[in-house]
Amino acid sequence: MKWTSFTLDLSRIRKGWQRFCAMLRTMGTLVLCTFVFFLLVGLAAMASSKVDRAPVSPVKGWAAAISNAFFIDAIGQEIPHLQKDAEASSFSGSSMISFAFRLLTDINPKDPRTFLAREVPGLNTDKAILLRKSTGGADDLSGPEDYTPSQGAGDDHGTDAPDPSGSASPVEPSDAPTDPAPSTSTPAPSEAPAKTASPPAETKEEPSTDEKLVLIYSSHNRESYLPNLPGVNDPDKAYSSKTNVTLVGKRLAAQLEQRGVGAVAYNTDYSSVVKDFNYIYSYKYSNKTVKEAFAAHPNIQFVFDIHRDSLKREKTTATIDGKDYAQIYFIIGQRNPHWKKNEEFAAQVHSLLEEKMPGLSRGIWGKTPHEGNAEYNQTLSENSVLVEIGGPYNSLEECYRTADVLAAAISEIAKSAVKADAPQSSNGKEG
Repeated sequence: MKWTSFTLDLSRIRKGWQRFCAMLRTMGTLVLCTFVFFLLVGLAAMASSKVDRAPVSPVKGWAAAISNAFFIDAIGQEIPHLQKDAEASSFSGSSMISFAFRLLTDINPKDPRTFLAREVPGLNTDKAILLRKSTGGADDLSGPEDYTPSQGAGDDHGTDAPDPSGSASPVEPSDAPTDPAPSTSTPAPSEAPAKTASPPAETKEEPSTDEKLVLIYSSHNRESYLPNLPGVNDPDKAYSSKTNVTLVGKRLAAQLEQRGVGAVAYNTDYSSVVKDFNYIYSYKYSNKTVKEAFAAHPNIQFVFDIHRDSLKREKTTATIDGKDYAQIYFIIGQRNPHWKKNEEFAAQVHSLLEEKMPGLSRGIWGKTPHEGNAEYNQTLSENSVLVEIGGPYNSLEECYRTADVLAAAISEIAKSAVKADAPQSSNGKEG
């Protein structure tokens, strides 16, 4: 009878077990390190938001930079009638590589400016983080979006616009000189828009004095609204030299005057008066406007830079009591070392709007000090704030309604400051 013998190689088993244990240790170390890394990143983000609310720059706007043809060509790979000639197709290997590279790095290989955008102010789209939420608004916390005009935008697409002042007392519509050289000339009156029917004005209160407490201007003065631009449907072309956001500023100033608060509106068309105008230097041009306004009206305490956002209508419109209003974004530039002072002032206005008309304000948003301009001339006054009223799909009438409510809130703050004997000769500037 034969017996089958088995040989057990213990050394091989021991080596296999050692390799298995080593692999477990390696995997465990990698998992632990990954967990600790993300834990530290999360804790750092939480601590940063608690300490100074410094924003984290998300990747925004990359999709907006992709042409419609790119997406049509992509869909055309499956839908035959959308396909184009191979030579005309934008859906190629190079475009896909460029798309992926920009998605990962936020750098456009075809635009050299994006390589310098993180270091040179004005070359990059500003990022936003919510600083103060609107308690009466929707749960949608979409931040404001700002895009530069497309080529050819800013032409006169229409001249008819509602009269922003209604039956208001005269406002001082001025154009501050914007020649790069220092100037001491008196601001000249701007061209008045054509008058048509205007939204009802607020009940007229006591007239204001010659003492101007509020400055209103627009750094991006040609931002406009599609419903008031006949024949224009592209939001990237919602720009006009006459029918634009400065009309909303005039309406706001007129309403403040009606309520007994002195206000002055500067409506400089920088594109036409600045030699070699460059859009990315808009805040440099308007900085001179603010300084000249301070010199002409030394009692100015409150400063508002009026803009128009770039979001869709559903994100810039509030329906309240059956009427549509253009919603408001308050923007704080965090490159300003004293931005918290400006945020406190914006919070006063925001809180009053919440009391008067919940849902009209979409909150206070901070722009990161690491990207874009993120200063907005707010270092010139601690009571300065950038206000975005509506988007390209809102009408001037909707913006006027909002300006009326905003004027009521500002007038309360201004009158309270006067009653408290607040200093009126320093323009609210930091020492």
